[in-house]
Amino acid sequence: MDKKAKRILFSTYWKNGWIDVKNRSISDPDFIYAKSKGLMFDPLTISHDECILATTTLVKGISQAQVTKGFLSSLTSRRLDWRSSLASYAIAQKIPSHQYTPVISGSSYMDGKPTTHSYTCGICRDSQYGIRGSESYIEMDINVFNFERIKWGGVRHGDILYTYFDLNQFIKADIPEPTSEDISCFREILTIIETSEPNDYPSALEKRLASVIKSSKAERQILIEILASLGILKSNTVDRQRQGKNDWVFAEYWRGEDKYCQQTVEHLFGAYLAQ
Repeated sequence: MDKKAKRILFSTYWKNGWIDVKNRSISDPDFIYAKSKGLMFDPLTISHDECILATTTLVKGISQAQVTKGFLSSLTSRRLDWRSSLASYAIAQKIPSHQYTPVISGSSYMDGKPTTHSYTCGICRDSQYGIRGSESYIEMDINVFNFERIKWGGVRHGDILYTYFDLNQFIKADIPEPTSEDISCFREILTIIETSEPNDYPSALEKRLASVIKSSKAERQILIEILASLGILKSNTVDRQRQGKNDWVFAEYWRGEDKYCQQTVEHLFGAYLAQ
């Protein structure tokens, strides 16, 4: 990854925290340079139906083995963009080919009566909890997607536009085979999950993972979300109290007593864990 292009991308969005939208700026020469290195892009306009079709096509050209390799190879290298695509691939496989089917996703009220509604695609929504799709995406800044996937391993897993973008970038990546250290790290992650206390929330798991993987808090949170989106962290019930206000999506109802799904781990990682 070109260091200068990465620095340009990161400095557009982050300076000890998010840079407010109105204060974001980038010079034309910097944008042209980062774009030439494949780290920044022109705004994207695409419809829901075009996005689903493009994603379906991408998935046909990617194997499960490729995204599994990318995930494992990210663990000690901290190439978090490689890590993101395993979740995007799993999510894409759950979304059937379809056309936009609007359903109300939220409403604003005045005097107890709805005044406006927001919408999402009902078929996307019903494919898996956490998946969402808009009717169209107009002049979207997809550079922020790339910033998030490189810095944290993605943030918007479940948004069909991110799924498309993430997989489209993954097919261009040259990913090495996981090292013995990568595989050992994954084993340690599984051990941490398996030894969770029954009442542990995802936030407790995040703290405990700090002992086995070099990472920031945000990276570990996204790692947990990725594992949950795959069904490795799978809640046995959704009839559970939420942990107050939080940002968990796929992992929201997981608790320590659920441990991890050995069948899913074997399906995705068995070839490596058998080494």
